[in-house]
Amino acid sequence: MENTSAEKPSINSVLKESLGNIQNIAGADTAAPEKPDNMVVVDYKMVTFSLSGKDYAIDIMKVKEIAKAGRFTYVPNALPFVLGVYNLRGDIIPIIDLRLFFNIEMPEREYDALENMLIVSVGELTFGVVVDEIDKVVGIQKSSINPPHPLFGDISIKYIQGVVEVNNRLYILLDIEKIFGSKSDSKSSETAAMREMAARASVAAPAAGVKKAAAPAPKKEEKVDYSFVVDSLSSMRKFTASSLNDKWMQVRYKEWEGERGKGKTQLQNPADADMFLKKFFSPFSGTWWDKAYADSIFKALPDNTAKQIVVWNPGCGKGAETYSLACVLKKRYPEAKLRIYAHEVDLLSISNAPLLAVPGDVANDWYAPYITKKANGDFTFISDIRDSIMFEYHDCANTNNLPSCDIIFARDVLSFLSESAQQTVIADFSEKLKGNGIVILGQNESLEENPKWSATKVGTVTIFGKK
Repeated sequence: MENTSAEKPSINSVLKESLGNIQNIAGADTAAPEKPDNMVVVDYKMVTFSLSGKDYAIDIMKVKEIAKAGRFTYVPNALPFVLGVYNLRGDIIPIIDLRLFFNIEMPEREYDALENMLIVSVGELTFGVVVDEIDKVVGIQKSSINPPHPLFGDISIKYIQGVVEVNNRLYILLDIEKIFGSKSDSKSSETAAMREMAARASVAAPAAGVKKAAAPAPKKEEKVDYSFVVDSLSSMRKFTASSLNDKWMQVRYKEWEGERGKGKTQLQNPADADMFLKKFFSPFSGTWWDKAYADSIFKALPDNTAKQIVVWNPGCGKGAETYSLACVLKKRYPEAKLRIYAHEVDLLSISNAPLLAVPGDVANDWYAPYITKKANGDFTFISDIRDSIMFEYHDCANTNNLPSCDIIFARDVLSFLSESAQQTVIADFSEKLKGNGIVILGQNESLEENPKWSATKVGTVTIFGKK
């Protein structure tokens, strides 16, 4: 990389000097002269750089050199954060754009622009890492590195080694080994992508202008790895892929690959995540039900002669679903007293739910027997329906002080909890549900993989009961 001024040494030269200094520190003789107590001993050096205006750093021992390059050689079916491969003095290395990898906003790339690159080594693999600007080498005491915190940076905490403050600047120290897979789970999509790109480099070498006689390995049938989509859904929309929705995820990913094209399935932004999840939600999620869907829920409800039917409806949203459910329950159990505990974590929605206005077209549809007209001409639900529902601000992942339930109606709720929270709530379902009670989940959620639950399909609705 060229110097920015005649007096300023290149970062490459500083890297070489720093590497030498670190080796000298590591091999220092115990008989060396004592240092004053107030002298700071530098035992860790890091290369600092910026991404979208924020300061980051990586261990200098992972950096081989820096470079400027552009117009990388395209590799078919590469993930979006892989810009291609680069001929580094005869070695073909994959080039990764950290801004794309972390879903950080960036300006549109110019075709002929030169990129700032850190050439890093992780184990036996070498990668080029594209960043905004490369700053300098900073020496610190290793003890000054603070543990990572999710509030720092625009990236997942699992990729952060720590946070350190130097001269009033806060640096987010990245764990380059976790990013590139040396320490991370081998099932991680990023890890797989990095290793795949390293393997492809030798195949792509002729296109990069380097002659290599390596023949491609015979094709093997590989299991589809969509964990990079899983990670994006989690970070962008708090959607957790688990055994609860795994069947849907597999089908949806194949559809997504058909829509976007093989190798172009990475979710680039929240809009992509919304498009991917569009087919996940149950019919009439968050809105008024039509008669056909109301009838399907009616048919799925079991016989119950109890004088009181207790229902738990976590994730009730703005209330349209709860009112719809209440009307169906009133029709199915006309003699029973209904007690519906409707919970939601959106304070505004749960505050307005008791006052939800009923549109005229809804009031005149199948809801009509449960609707009354106010003096001002507005439609509202009859008192039997309104009085049966208790709207409460509550997170179902926390302690749920509820009586035993006949029905738990939780469509599309569990998938937006962490996997540990999912297990906690499912265990709570089992504790709260009566022996003859049922659970209705979203149309793309299932408890069939759980040995404690049985599944019964009634028309288009699947109900779950305790074994």
